[in-house]
Amino acid sequence: MSDSKQAALDFIQAQIKELDELFLRASKDLNTVAGAERVAKWKVRLVPLLAQHVGQEEAKRFAEIQTGPSFTNDLLEELGDNVEVYRDFLTALAERVRQSHHS
Repeated sequence: MSDSKQAALDFIQAQIKELDELFLRASKDLNTVAGAERVAKWKVRLVPLLAQHVGQEEAKRFAEIQTGPSFTNDLLEELGDNVEVYRDFLTALAERVRQSHHS
């Protein structure tokens, strides 16, 4: 595995961990509004970093993720759903980076 691929994988894993920590913090604080703002800031900050680590195309796909409105009236659940969408994207991205080593 090349160093740049490993660096990209390490970066993606770190982002997933940060995302999980943001959600955990929102759960503990019971402050979903602040949690949602932190996640939104995290997403904005992540886009150029993704471009740097895995390329413009993946960064653009991540930036375009739209989390739909939730109909639960449960803000924490809604935040959790959004976090899951981002986590799924990053997990799949890590898998694509891994797969690209063998080609």
